[in-house]
Amino acid sequence: MSSKDRLPIFPSRGAQMLIKNRLAGAQKGHGLLKKKADALQVRFRMILSKIIETKTLMGEVMKEAAFSLAEAKFTTGDFNQVVLQNVTKAQIKIRSKKDNVAGVTLPIFESYQDGSDTYELAGLARGGQQLTKLKKNFQSAVKLLVELASLQTSFVTLDEVIKVTNRRVNAIEHVIIPRLEATLAYIISELDEVEREEFYRLKKIQDKKKIIKDKAEAKKKALVAAGVDIRGDIVNLLDEGDEDLLF
Repeated sequence: MSSKDRLPIFPSRGAQMLIKNRLAGAQKGHGLLKKKADALQVRFRMILSKIIETKTLMGEVMKEAAFSLAEAKFTTGDFNQVVLQNVTKAQIKIRSKKDNVAGVTLPIFESYQDGSDTYELAGLARGGQQLTKLKKNFQSAVKLLVELASLQTSFVTLDEVIKVTNRRVNAIEHVIIPRLEATLAYIISELDEVEREEFYRLKKIQDKKKIIKDKAEAKKKALVAAGVDIRGDIVNLLDEGDEDLLF
């Protein structure tokens, strides 16, 4: 295991619990971000299909509007100056709303008509039907343009958010989680090694004490066999004043 694959941390029980909690949090965060990315992808594909459909419809509507403009000019003549003189304020305006998709705010534009039609009486002399058709076609074109602008804005916003979310998902999946798992495995192996060393040290101490005890018992039996009275000896033969043995 390379030192680059794990976090620089001292192995201990507290560190093991800390890394376990961080690993659980990373896995949970990865799952949530994955679900968010999937939800954004679904909305992204839906918006993309609507953009294609709207652009196709936009071409037909603009073509129809251009033909109706040519018809109106052919019937009534050039009415540009009349329109420009009567313009006071915009009749079709745009308002913005917000939509929330998996925590991402998407702007939505809507067109609406403010006030009455200034050109309601236009075309009474001649070409009234063509002018009415012209206004209707261009109003439809403006509505489609606003809808297309809303879809394009949402498309660009979602595209950026999906890229960022996918980078985070990949970073957690391929960098953070493997590093935490490697660190946790390193801590567990180090703690197991410490436990084995402690067990071996205690076993050696017990063996050493057993040897000392056996020597003391043998010495005691030798003294008894030699006829030495050791009943008055208050010295503990097992305690030779040695310090604890450390290995």
